[in-house]
Amino acid sequence: MIKENILRIKEGLPSGTQLVAVSKFHPAEAIMEAYEAGQRIFGENRPQELAAKAPVLPKDIQWHFIGHLQTNKLKMVLPYASLIQSIDSLHLLEAVNSWCVREGTVKDILLELHLGAEETKHGLTEEEILSVVENAGNYPGVRICGLMGMATNTEDESIIRGDFGRISALFKRIRSNYPGMDSFKELSIGMSEDYMIALEYGATFVRIGTAVFGPREY
Repeated sequence: MIKENILRIKEGLPSGTQLVAVSKFHPAEAIMEAYEAGQRIFGENRPQELAAKAPVLPKDIQWHFIGHLQTNKLKMVLPYASLIQSIDSLHLLEAVNSWCVREGTVKDILLELHLGAEETKHGLTEEEILSVVENAGNYPGVRICGLMGMATNTEDESIIRGDFGRISALFKRIRSNYPGMDSFKELSIGMSEDYMIALEYGATFVRIGTAVFGPREY
């Protein structure tokens, strides 16, 4: 079933949009079933889970960290993740940059824009993101590759479209204002419930879990 789900989803994605199979709470066996179907990008949102899975699964998997990352958990995530999608505060950005500089490496990141009405959501403001992009040279340990956001958890499509429209507009604004920033090309929006809408707003990554793996195993 996982193979069929992946093939069906990928057939519906435009060229230039990649599937991030959100494998949180799912065992290595399920990830291997997706891997054998050709999937190579997987998303995890818990440091302990990523640190346990990555060493025992194929080395050509691209792990994307998509959850809130506490600075005291960096060593569980940064050695394994090829992309940190959820840089949701200046404090975290500075910590990731410092870790990478100490390790002599550069990590690809996305800046997470706070979308939606939920006060509990993490994320940077538009002003913070614009300031980070303007001062990207201050962060030699990271490569800013684009934006990530989560739409409001609602069945009201107009609200979802408003959220995606806002992040898409910011993405286009940065691309236009900083044409020399070659790395800035990824827009990660859309999950199982709303990814088809996200495609209309230029998503280059869609983060899909339930529609790939079925209900989570807790």
